[in-house]
Amino acid sequence: MTTSEGAARPGDDKLPIKMLNDRVLVCLEQSEGERKSSGGILIPATAQTSKRLAWAEVVAAGPNVRSMEIGDQVLFNPEDRYEVEVRGTDYIILRERDIHAVAASRLEEGSTGLYL
Repeated sequence: MTTSEGAARPGDDKLPIKMLNDRVLVCLEQSEGERKSSGGILIPATAQTSKRLAWAEVVAAGPNVRSMEIGDQVLFNPEDRYEVEVRGTDYIILRERDIHAVAASRLEEGSTGLYL
């Protein structure tokens, strides 16, 4: 299930999803509740954070998405999103241009990420 067209998460018995155009379906890794800093300090869910970007995992990608694949981690602004629920699981739909960064082990294979 690593096609660029998209599919349900591996191991799930859920309805397959095919994203269209440049749309990306992502799933947030952590809840929006309490979190810990790298020093071990517990930050409550009510703490105000200013314009904090979030990481999510790509679950499905449309055929026109060039920069990411299913399973990659992407960085995006949580305020610019469309939420959808599919069989009890919450997902976020983004456009490729709304994603700020991609993190994947395949990027370490000597690719500079620069286009000439």
